[in-house]
Amino acid sequence: MMADQEDEELKMALRLSMQHDPPEPKRSKPGEDSGGGGGDEAAAAAEELRIRRKQRELMAAAAEKRMNFVKKGEKDVNLGSIGGKNVNLVKGEGQNVNLGMELSEKEAHQLFSMIFGDGVTMDILAQWSNQGIRFSPDPDTSMGLVQHEGGPCGVLAAIQAFVLKYLLFPPEEIGSVSSLGSKKLSRSLSVTTDIFSSLTEDKRSRALVKSMAEILFLCGNSKMAVIASLNIPGTHIQDSGDTEGDEIIAKALDGLSIQSGSDLQKFLRINTYTSLPSALNRLEEMLPLFRCRLGAMLFLISALLSRGLDSIQSDRDDPSQPLVTAPFGHASQEIVNLLLSGMAVANVFDGKIDLGGGMFVNGISSSVEVGFLTLLESLNFCKVGDHLKCPKWPIWVVGSESHYTVLFALDTKVQEENELESRETQIRKAFDVQDQSGGGGFISVEGFHQVLRETGINLPAEKIELLSNTGFIVWSEFWQSLLDLDKSSGGLKDSSGLLGKKVFDLYHFNGIAKSVSNGSQASSESVTIQRPRLTKLRVSVPPRWTPEEYMADVSTASSSKNEASGKDTAEDVSKPEPVQHAPLVDCIRTHWPRAVCNWEGDSPSIV
Repeated sequence: MMADQEDEELKMALRLSMQHDPPEPKRSKPGEDSGGGGGDEAAAAAEELRIRRKQRELMAAAAEKRMNFVKKGEKDVNLGSIGGKNVNLVKGEGQNVNLGMELSEKEAHQLFSMIFGDGVTMDILAQWSNQGIRFSPDPDTSMGLVQHEGGPCGVLAAIQAFVLKYLLFPPEEIGSVSSLGSKKLSRSLSVTTDIFSSLTEDKRSRALVKSMAEILFLCGNSKMAVIASLNIPGTHIQDSGDTEGDEIIAKALDGLSIQSGSDLQKFLRINTYTSLPSALNRLEEMLPLFRCRLGAMLFLISALLSRGLDSIQSDRDDPSQPLVTAPFGHASQEIVNLLLSGMAVANVFDGKIDLGGGMFVNGISSSVEVGFLTLLESLNFCKVGDHLKCPKWPIWVVGSESHYTVLFALDTKVQEENELESRETQIRKAFDVQDQSGGGGFISVEGFHQVLRETGINLPAEKIELLSNTGFIVWSEFWQSLLDLDKSSGGLKDSSGLLGKKVFDLYHFNGIAKSVSNGSQASSESVTIQRPRLTKLRVSVPPRWTPEEYMADVSTASSSKNEASGKDTAEDVSKPEPVQHAPLVDCIRTHWPRAVCNWEGDSPSIV
């Protein structure tokens, strides 16, 4: 009885605490006073005080109960109940909690049409209905999400880029050397198994949850995140291990098909979160569901709804086309840009372009955490702007004609200018200020002397006279004279060969499972297995003059024995390595022109 009474009081307190103001206490009706006046008023005031105190106590108890409920993380979540049978596809203890809202018929049909269009084929639907968000079981690629079919790679690659951000550059280690990004790991030219094999399941899962939450709040303009789930019939599932739970979920989803807006309205349920901790709790609970065959589709739907369907259509250049492209069902650039920047724009340049007549086409409006490179830029089909090309972290989704993969570095300094580049930027900026030719690349003699003063360049008098004898100074001739001028005089000539050197490592991950031979070729027990691929590339970037001059400098530098402590040696640059080429190299060169790449084993594949 006491427990029942306490529960009723808490329910009452919950109702009261949800109100902005507590209800007014009961007062005597007119005419009920006995005429004593003062005594009755004092008694009424005392009663009112008692009621208000009781209300405050009840509201405090209810608030505490709600806080405990939130701290618990709402662990007991079911995916609905039908006919008294509940299916629990998330971690929990199997108690009934409201899953969320269903879409209206109009919203459901608009969402399905926006993603797939009206004439979508069964093959494309099958691709998007059979791709979970799952990590590779292979130790060498344990940080990677595995893709089994074409189509949803744009979604997986974007999530993968953010996962790498949290694994390689966790917030608690920003400003210090990352445990995975240590300099020792960048010495070997082969991909070492110890880079990612030490990752625990818990660390991978936490990185995945944080990544999904960041993307969804990015789509929600940092104000909200919508998380889509499923409401399906089934049997009650107790909390179990990942493998057993995944099998039960797969069985529960057996036969479920999303082929129309009506199916979305029937099975889809959504929850909206304005609190990051609450969203993180919900995503953690839903990891088993995101691992299932509908995981990639559910996450895309979550991102679209976080942005808002009307806002999605406003972002796009051609809202009449589906986001999943025909005839092969690939994720469009709009999907990738949505997940990387929070806006479903179709272009990769910075800002917007005015087409005239009040018409604009939208690009990427601000800097991003992880970036994007594409083979199409090397083919002159587009120009990737600095927002995507130079992200905060050295991680890029790489696009080809038909697939998305991920490129990343362990060292945040790979995008920083070296001494030569910084010096060139300084001189070129001073030169451009004096350029009155409209970008023609030449300045007046007076402007030339101003550049020399501002940049501390001490050219010999005869060289100044030679450059000035035509009445104007051309950048290319000025630049060549700086290459011949010693560093001590403000030039760029460096006998050590280290000034223009840039050598670093990049890693490329292709999540699509490919056949790989497991075992030595001589062994009869060698078998073929399906696994993603991680390739390590040594990248050498010559200075911004000709490759021939770069190699001459390297040859000179290799004989030098004097080197500052802690720096890479010139010998590292001068090692005779064969120049290797693959389409990925063309993508890399859109960021680092004339980069030379080397790797061991098979060529990295971007398809």
